[in-house]
Amino acid sequence: MPLPSLGRLSSRTNLKAVSTGRHRTVARTPEDEIVEDKELTSYLAALAPDADPESTGTGGRFGEAQVYQLRLNLIASQQLKDLANERDLSPQALAQEWLLERLSWEGQAASAQDRRESDAHTQELTFPPDTFDQPLVGR
Repeated sequence: MPLPSLGRLSSRTNLKAVSTGRHRTVARTPEDEIVEDKELTSYLAALAPDADPESTGTGGRFGEAQVYQLRLNLIASQQLKDLANERDLSPQALAQEWLLERLSWEGQAASAQDRRESDAHTQELTFPPDTFDQPLVGR
């Protein structure tokens, strides 16, 4: 006689636990109903903020922030950890600070390049100050 399967999945269907047939469900009585504690619910609702931008409840994390995964080789990772430790920062905070600084720098460099290109397309002619004060000769 095979031994009963105690909580293991059935090998035939692999969908539900094997029933031994020994347990019966007991009919619920009205007293067994779960009663909501309205006082506790209202207290917790009062403590919870209405809209928390830092919440992950909606799937959005920290407003519109994006998460990027960064892989470093062992040497670079150790250097980052050492430098972060010297500055009393986490490696993640230091990497984020560097990245934001570099993006700011790139943005400034790009706008300066745009200004130089637009200045190159504008031809500025300069004349000596007394050029137009003299009358035309020969006409």
